[in-house]
Amino acid sequence: MIGAIELYTKGASVWIPDPDAVWVSAKLLKNYNPGDQHVLLQISDGRDVQYPVSSPSGLPPLGNPDILEGENDLTALSFLHEPAVLHNLRVRFLDYSSIYTYCGIVLVALNPYDQLPIYGEEVIDAYSGQDMADMEPHIFSVAEEAYRTMTREEKNQSIIISGESGAGKTVSAKFTMRYFAVVGGAAQQTSVEERVLATNPIMESIGNAKTTRNDNSSRFGKYIEIGFGRKGDIIGANMRTYLLEKSRVVFQTSQERNYHIFYQLCSSRDLSEMRGFKLDSAEKFRYTNQGGEDSLQITGTDDVEDLERTRNAFTILGVLPDQQMELFRILAAVLHLGNVNIQASGRGGDRSYIDGGDRSLAVFCKLLGVEKAQMAHWLCHRKLAVGVEMLVKPMSGQQALEARDALAKHVYGQLFTWIVTRLNSALRAQGEKHKSFIGVLDIYGFETFDRNSFEQFCINYANEKLQQQFNRHVFQLEQEEYVREELPWNRIEFSDNQPCIVLIEGQLGVLDLLDEECRMPKGSEHSWARKLYDQHQTNNPSPHFCKPRLSNTAFIIVHFADMVQYECDGFLEKNRDTVFEEPINILKASQSELVAELFQQESAGGDLSLPAGKSSIPNGSLRCGPGKRAHREHKLTVSFQFRQSLQLLMDTLNRTTPHYVRCIKPNDLKKPFMFDPKRAVQQLRACGVLETIRISAAGYPSRWTYAEFYNRYRVLLRGTGFQTQEQIEALCQEALPQLIPHPEQYCFGKTKVFFRAGQVALLERLRAEKLRLAGVIIQSWVRGWLGRRRYLMTRWATLTIQRYTRGTLARRLADTLRYTKAALIIQKTYRMVAIRQMFLMIREATITIQAFTRGTLARRQYRLAVTERAAVLLQAVVRGWLARRVYGRVRAAVVLMQCCVRRRAAKRELLKLKAEARSVERFRELNKGMEVKLMQLQLRADQQARESHALRDTLQAERKAHGNELSALRGALVKLENQLQNQQPPPGSAPTEKEMHERRKTEEIASNEILRLTHELQALQVERDSLGKENEDLSARFLEQQKSLHECVAKAVAQASHSLTVELDEERRKYQGLLREFTRLEQRYDNLREMSMLTERPRGHRRTDSNQSLVLELLSPSASPVSPSFSGPPAFPVTTPFSGSSAVSCHEDMQRVSVTSLTHERRSWTGVDSPLDNLMENMGVAKDAAEKMTGEDLVHAYDAVRVANKFLEMQLRSQRTQEEELEARRLQVKRTSPDPSSSADQQYLMELLEVREQEVCRLRREVKELRPTVTLRRLLAQTGAVQVQLTVESSAPQAKDGTVTGLLECRKRDEAKLIKTLITDVKVDSGLSLPPGLAASVVFLCVRQADCSGDKARARSLCTAAVIAMKGVLKKHCNDVDMTTLWLKNTCLLTDLLTQHSSRQDGSIGPEELVSLTSDLGDLTRALSDLCIQAYQQLLSISESRLHPIIVPAMLESEMIPGLSGSGVKLGGSRKRAGSDPRPGGQCTGEAPTMAAVLRELGALHTALSRQALPPTLIEQAFRQLTHLLAASSLNSLLLRKDMCSWSRGLQIRYNLSLLEEWLRSRGLQAGGAVTLLEPLIQATQLLQMGKKTDADAEALVHTCTALSNQQIVKILTLYTPHSDLEERVTLNFIRKVQALLKERRDDQAPQLLLDVRRVFPVTFPYLPPPPLRADQLDIPDSLKISFLRRT
Repeated sequence: MIGAIELYTKGASVWIPDPDAVWVSAKLLKNYNPGDQHVLLQISDGRDVQYPVSSPSGLPPLGNPDILEGENDLTALSFLHEPAVLHNLRVRFLDYSSIYTYCGIVLVALNPYDQLPIYGEEVIDAYSGQDMADMEPHIFSVAEEAYRTMTREEKNQSIIISGESGAGKTVSAKFTMRYFAVVGGAAQQTSVEERVLATNPIMESIGNAKTTRNDNSSRFGKYIEIGFGRKGDIIGANMRTYLLEKSRVVFQTSQERNYHIFYQLCSSRDLSEMRGFKLDSAEKFRYTNQGGEDSLQITGTDDVEDLERTRNAFTILGVLPDQQMELFRILAAVLHLGNVNIQASGRGGDRSYIDGGDRSLAVFCKLLGVEKAQMAHWLCHRKLAVGVEMLVKPMSGQQALEARDALAKHVYGQLFTWIVTRLNSALRAQGEKHKSFIGVLDIYGFETFDRNSFEQFCINYANEKLQQQFNRHVFQLEQEEYVREELPWNRIEFSDNQPCIVLIEGQLGVLDLLDEECRMPKGSEHSWARKLYDQHQTNNPSPHFCKPRLSNTAFIIVHFADMVQYECDGFLEKNRDTVFEEPINILKASQSELVAELFQQESAGGDLSLPAGKSSIPNGSLRCGPGKRAHREHKLTVSFQFRQSLQLLMDTLNRTTPHYVRCIKPNDLKKPFMFDPKRAVQQLRACGVLETIRISAAGYPSRWTYAEFYNRYRVLLRGTGFQTQEQIEALCQEALPQLIPHPEQYCFGKTKVFFRAGQVALLERLRAEKLRLAGVIIQSWVRGWLGRRRYLMTRWATLTIQRYTRGTLARRLADTLRYTKAALIIQKTYRMVAIRQMFLMIREATITIQAFTRGTLARRQYRLAVTERAAVLLQAVVRGWLARRVYGRVRAAVVLMQCCVRRRAAKRELLKLKAEARSVERFRELNKGMEVKLMQLQLRADQQARESHALRDTLQAERKAHGNELSALRGALVKLENQLQNQQPPPGSAPTEKEMHERRKTEEIASNEILRLTHELQALQVERDSLGKENEDLSARFLEQQKSLHECVAKAVAQASHSLTVELDEERRKYQGLLREFTRLEQRYDNLREMSMLTERPRGHRRTDSNQSLVLELLSPSASPVSPSFSGPPAFPVTTPFSGSSAVSCHEDMQRVSVTSLTHERRSWTGVDSPLDNLMENMGVAKDAAEKMTGEDLVHAYDAVRVANKFLEMQLRSQRTQEEELEARRLQVKRTSPDPSSSADQQYLMELLEVREQEVCRLRREVKELRPTVTLRRLLAQTGAVQVQLTVESSAPQAKDGTVTGLLECRKRDEAKLIKTLITDVKVDSGLSLPPGLAASVVFLCVRQADCSGDKARARSLCTAAVIAMKGVLKKHCNDVDMTTLWLKNTCLLTDLLTQHSSRQDGSIGPEELVSLTSDLGDLTRALSDLCIQAYQQLLSISESRLHPIIVPAMLESEMIPGLSGSGVKLGGSRKRAGSDPRPGGQCTGEAPTMAAVLRELGALHTALSRQALPPTLIEQAFRQLTHLLAASSLNSLLLRKDMCSWSRGLQIRYNLSLLEEWLRSRGLQAGGAVTLLEPLIQATQLLQMGKKTDADAEALVHTCTALSNQQIVKILTLYTPHSDLEERVTLNFIRKVQALLKERRDDQAPQLLLDVRRVFPVTFPYLPPPPLRADQLDIPDSLKISFLRRT
């Protein structure tokens, strides 16, 4: 307490005990003086209390400064004690949601009981390769420290994970193993890391169970050794297990479950393969229903899915499905064994029996393949030895039940042992021996319950041993630190628990007496307890042993963590672990091989470095009959086995470098982020964290480098300005004795200053006092300045008042003088007025004259300016008119000349076209084989003409018949008229009354009919109007619907196109990822092949190069695969634009056949089946054998006519089919015309009909025009051309017409030389001096020459060799950016050339300039496309490997603005974590990377890409990928480093980013999206620089940081740490305000915390058709030495 008493001043923070919160914070209300009996405190809730103080040592613990609140390393606290540790953990857990905290070399992990997004692969990437002291505490940080220490020092490591049940030990161990699996990839072809991870679900199923404290509690200890090879990759693993809780198989307390595997089997009982086990629901079995119905199902878990996961893990580890079923069969038998009903009988129940019809026993025996009668007998009887005789004694009902349960436990224990052995054999390294290993120990923590038994005793014994090892290791690290700094140090006293360990395992200790009592024939718990009392309380008293007051069968042991009372009941039985030999012998004779194998004495595990079967002790002992004396191992007790295995574990740990993880359970309710201080303190005391604090506090816990001390406490030192390192050390050594008068409170090392506990707080108080005094001085000066200013203002006001007063008096005197001298004043005034009037008149006249004069001058000047402007304007107009006239004349002359030239060219073209029109060959080229179709159309027209002629005849006949009928009717009408005239009355006779009546009646009827028709007409008109309106409404509605439909269709099309684009990018990304994986596997195959060749060195036959075999297999369709795993890249569609395959068009070859070559062709057909005969067979035309025609022309003419007729018939049928389709579509259009939804289909069909009708009309006109010119000879020539095209593959190579020139010819014997000179042996310097794409151009010209000469095999072989060579040279230069870029250019260019000259490519070059390749090189084009992607990925991989080590130092740590962050350093902000050794080869050995290094790497890549003239879009894609790497790596590191989250560091990072942005924009790379990817990091730096106090700041922050996710924003605010006293921490209220605002906004970002560094953007290679390529255009240097090529 020396020096600490001075800190107990008014306002100091202290901690006082509290029954509920354990410790509460309080403040001193007055200073403490030595001798005071009380200190006056104010608690945080506002109450004032008096705390009793008997002596200075009884003062309450002091609180740490606020600047240390939330520190990530507990040893960095100024005051190291229990309340400070508890408060710091609570603040980090509740306020910052940080579950990990360092405590020296220990990582304290609090179980959040929630899923946190901090374990993804992006987090693993962020921690990989980083220093432990630079990153936020994490389980991955401990794993990385162990891995790097192992690879650097080549020393074995151990990670010891301990804690209570439910604290998260198993999860921490799984994440540790997952980190090793990701960082250390397997060297073998089968993934070892996958098998290591596959052990977790298996061991959880058979070794974990639900308890009252944890839903997935490990009921055994586990130590996994992961072996690593020379390259740091996983090559094997081994597992050891300790103290499986077998009693849980037969008994569970309330709200607990048996092992998970039993419930998984019961839930999966309906599966077909499980029905033979006769399982039922879990509540029907005694071994699974003891915990109650509420515990049968765990919330959030699915037992069926868990069993499937377990079975998949077994499969990965090589356990066959049959063996899995055998395992499940044995487990099901254990469940049925628990339901065997053993009934008591006899007098007093001294006998027992099993009913013969017991179903459970029958199923049990059937599943295990044993005799039912024997098992039923020996479950109720046992053998006894009486002298030399053997007696069979029946057991009582209770004894039989205990024997049954013992058998069940033994079966499960043996099965557990067999599974562990099987897993170890699957994880064992094959071939290569591990160089070093990392052990992960997942072991139970210190346990104390209301009733503690044998299991708790063994667990606490193991923790005593681990605590002893932990204490000694911590002390050793402290000692090494002092030796490294050359400090004069004294031995640090620490509490050694060796006496307690001796009490347990020493001679006549607890375990010795327990084993002795177990060997006694009539040993009991009572006699064992009496021996313990006599030995350790009476004869040899031990301070760690005592007897309870109220019990004679219990004892108390004072452990390092707590005092625990153990009940002796059950100790002997559990230690013996007895099972009778008779049931075991029955099981040994089982029909099941696995059941018989289980009960053979085998090992349960083994060290990687020890032979199998020598590293573990069998669990349990057999009680044998007198005639069969067992081996000694059968008599080993459980405690003895556990002691030996624990000693083996301690020896292993002592040979390794340990790393500690202490898991803390924050509450017993399993609620997320709930902190119970009582439970936390209890576990902190038990796990040794407080002991670490105490050991650190006993030495020098606070350690500062001289530079850090100088930066922080510069105000206490005398020196000013920038100092060198030596000056800073001398200054610190000179000033510290004056600041701290006691020299034992500090010590100077080589590079650091060491302080005792509390001295940093003292320095902080001195610094605060110095700053306070400086503030007082500043205040005095300011107040003096303000007083002087106030005095001067008062003086100035006084003088002003005096001046105004004197003025008033003077004015009064003037008034008096004015009254006395009135006359004089009047005279003076009159004279003055007269003179003033005269002066004003003269002044007014003068002003008037001046105004007129100035106006005249101004108007004159204005007119002059207007005149001059008009003249200039006239000049401009005239000059413009003259220029336009001259231009018009010139333009007219130019147009006239153009017209003349074009007219002349048109005339030439017309003459040429006329000449071509007269040429049959040209005519056939224009119509391209349409003659047959035209003939067919002409036949159809003739048929229609005949039909119309027949219809015309029919119409004439009908008209004639109609005329005859009309004349007959007319004659009849004339006869009727004559008859009426004859019947008419004579004139003059009056009509009769009857006739008048009939006439009137007729007229009335007619008028009524007219009226009715008029009304109907009006009604029809009204109906017509209404229908018209309705039609208009429907039309308007139809138009609206059509418009909305168009909008919906457009929107749907846009969405579909967007989704298709996204899907295309995703498919492209997947394909390129598969291609990258294929390349990696191929490289792994090559490595394995090389290793096998080096190790085996086969004789005789030697395999060819794997690269060649792989590429030949990829390119040749007939090549046999080398290996099923490497048969080529994945069969996915290539998404690059140049991935199409080539084919030969029949029409182009038909155009090359001349009509005049008929005779030659006919002669070539003689002697064999003529092409016409083959064509007749293909067309289905039978030969007419009856015809005996002579003459060659007549024969061919006849056959040609028959072929033409058949061809025309086929064309007519197809045309009729098309017409029927058109008619059907017309009917469909008519039926669907009212439907507005089919308007698009209607329009499409109508357009299609119009096009078809126009085509028919055009063809009819052409048939009429071409009918006279179609001859049989032309038709025969056409058929011959078709047959020539069909048989061109089998004919001899023909030379082309010689239209392609400018090629290079490579002879067959020079192909290998060409490939070697041009590709394989090209050096870096010579390759970079070549023109871009020269190699691809030369290869293509050679391939094209071979193709033009008709040698397709040579063209294909040459192209295949080029592809193989390019692939090999890419592998050869896998670390060279320039050479990779060179061959990327050549690969892309060769791909474009092959694509351009493919017959399926429709290029913009005319057929006169571009002649397609006849060879089908589509598969080679696809292979080149894949090779382009591989080269691009290799290029990015090289750049990423160079950038990755310098990204974080350059972008985050480099100070491009000098002196910005040196003004203030946070207390303990940059100190290294205690216990972590400095990494050699760090920044101290060389200059730290800066942004110049990053820009230098990017510039080198850009220069290489630009030198090869690669497309700009491809360059943009490459830099987009690299920019994502830079931004993601930097942001991830920022989110995990507390020292980076400050205002000054944010400004530095923003400046670094501005340099990168400027570099990207200066090279025009912003268009590819590279700058956009920097937006999250830019917004993160803006967040660090923004205000963080008011509500307006919170709103501005949320609106600004749109590219950051909610989790990222909150994480940065939580990590924000001021680096100077001018800044303030971000308050929790502000963080909560920001969280509330973030919930309201729509977060488009992913919910993950870190960005995916491994994200790969799919690359798209643009297709740029190269210009026409000729050999005379290539600049081939002589250094290439390819003069053997000949130009053709």
